[in-house]
Amino acid sequence: NGDSKLRRVKVLFDETHNESWSTSREKAIEISPDYPEYSSYQAAAGLLKERGFLVERNLHHALTRDRLEGVDILALVHPCDPRWERTVSQNSPRLSPEEIRDIQDFVRRGGALLVITEYEHDKYGDNLNELLEPFGLTIRNGTVLDRVRCANRNPTWVLSEASGSPLSRSLTTGVSTVCFYQAGYITVSGSAEIVLQASAQAHPARAGLLGASQAEDGRVLLVTDSLLFGDDYLTDPNHQALWLNCFQWLAVPRFQRNNLPKPPSEAARSGHWKSMRESVNGLSLLQQPDGSVPASFHETAGKLTEQILGHLPELAQFFPHQKEYLEQLREDLDRWRSEGYRKPDFQKSLSAFHPERHRQDQIEHFVLFPLYTPNASLQTRFETLIMRMPWPDWLARLERERYPNAKFAPGHLVDHTRGYQSECAVLFPETIAVAGKSSNHFATIFCDREALRLQRYAKHAIEAVSLPTPPNLECLLSSLPTLEDTVALWDLIHDRSHSLGELPFDPFMIRQRAPFWMYALEELRVDLRSFSEAHHLAKEGFHFAEYVPYAILLDRLFRFPIVGSRIKNYDGLAGQLLFAFLHEKDVLQWCDNTLRIAWEQLPSSIEELRREIASLYRLGATCSKLTFWIEAHDLITKYVRPNVASRWKREGRLIDNEADPAKWIGLVENDEFPLGNFHSNLKRKIGEA
Repeated sequence: NGDSKLRRVKVLFDETHNESWSTSREKAIEISPDYPEYSSYQAAAGLLKERGFLVERNLHHALTRDRLEGVDILALVHPCDPRWERTVSQNSPRLSPEEIRDIQDFVRRGGALLVITEYEHDKYGDNLNELLEPFGLTIRNGTVLDRVRCANRNPTWVLSEASGSPLSRSLTTGVSTVCFYQAGYITVSGSAEIVLQASAQAHPARAGLLGASQAEDGRVLLVTDSLLFGDDYLTDPNHQALWLNCFQWLAVPRFQRNNLPKPPSEAARSGHWKSMRESVNGLSLLQQPDGSVPASFHETAGKLTEQILGHLPELAQFFPHQKEYLEQLREDLDRWRSEGYRKPDFQKSLSAFHPERHRQDQIEHFVLFPLYTPNASLQTRFETLIMRMPWPDWLARLERERYPNAKFAPGHLVDHTRGYQSECAVLFPETIAVAGKSSNHFATIFCDREALRLQRYAKHAIEAVSLPTPPNLECLLSSLPTLEDTVALWDLIHDRSHSLGELPFDPFMIRQRAPFWMYALEELRVDLRSFSEAHHLAKEGFHFAEYVPYAILLDRLFRFPIVGSRIKNYDGLAGQLLFAFLHEKDVLQWCDNTLRIAWEQLPSSIEELRREIASLYRLGATCSKLTFWIEAHDLITKYVRPNVASRWKREGRLIDNEADPAKWIGLVENDEFPLGNFHSNLKRKIGEA
């Protein structure tokens, strides 16, 4: 299901303090033989397990520090004096002083606590208020009544309302109505807040029904009714969504703890690598734009090349799987030196470089090539890298069974030369200096670099536009390792999608010159397919895939439109088009300097835009190249207004023949589709993040 050990969130349901609910159906039958649903949280626990949570019951141990070790979320579900309800045991519902101290410390150190209680709280004999006091949450003794907002005309069946805070909007994502059945109420102080409340007509008015608190590194949720998550009432989709939202919000501290340092690389720690890196850095400074070295620097180039060749045998011990490549690399370097350091041709080395043939989790590859990718430069420079491949079992299985792509070779950058101090996040064969036609046998996206950049821009943008986000999105943005795996899955589907569907032209457009908006449509087309594929994967039970649509949306909406040059920026235009379409469909709402996203409507709207682009591509198979470009420009213009100086827009279009398409490409404005006000304002607010 895509879960790594880092993401396994352990939930402990206590059953040692006379709780009136059990996550075991067998225990519920023992408690309430005639009506086990009244004592069973088995469905609720099952829902958590389906989403990858590890669920345990605490049957015998005190809730002290030792028992809480390794636990991420502790759940206390209505501890109760057995005089009032049948319970899981005949112990006291009261926590010991040591338990209260250790649970409070557990929360402060990054644990999470869920407390569920009931109406007329004081009669149950627990001491939950003592536990909750440091977190600003207090359970009041009473019952909420509402004759206006109630279900089945029963004033104790209270229909809750979101309090309107950012946290309430987050926890109620996908939730329209939640019914509390005979609920108590709570008050808050300090930084604690009410998330769900009764209506203004209730008694007490706007009584707190669900409260939340963030205490140092941990989190606490307090719920005032236990029935709504029991087996009988969890069948309501709103209750299921709220239950999952609560646990995903409580899981955020666990995801934050995932950001551990990566294991060290023995190769990168070696003196030979450090010397190699400096020698390559020095050599790159001598090169002219075509990669050659002027005669005046040949002596220095010779010394540096000799140093590089001297380090290769020592480094080879770390990369035995690259024996053929390293031998060919020596030959290409020798030949380049013997031929006078002219424009490099490393075709043979490139042909021997095959990371895609060694797809093993955490395997490292050595890379040394003359290439022009870093800094988006067309100047050829030698660069050397050590990259580590993420290839967990779940990713390998998906590639093998669902998205076959023999060229897919994701990577993490371990160490690199000066050129990769840029934002560059790719290594493609097409960027390596060769004399003839480049081979095209692998494609590497550096998922760690893409993930870090996505995380940075998304967090800044979300804050800048005050965007309420679902709790699972907060989990994603809190954990860089999770985001790195998300990018790997996204790229697997994205890369495969370039070769699927209606394809009236070379989908990679490597050897084809076209107006830049054609590149924008192609990138958006495959991202929309990736969005839909990931959505279906999650629906089928591969729940990790639910993160991919978030990553696509945030990168396309926030990062791509505002980074880089405005000169024919096709990635930026793809984001502008997605934003404009969703804004026109009211899925995005920009009002009062705050952005709102109708998350539930996204899949259907994404599919609508995807069908519109597919229809354009279908037309492309039956019309000329130039007509196809014009129709594509018109499609984009429906949503993104072109430059006022545009000579391609329908009104006043200058194109009058198809003899020389390149002539009309020359009329394209550098910024054919300028940024709208939303993105212009966003760029001013967050700059380069």
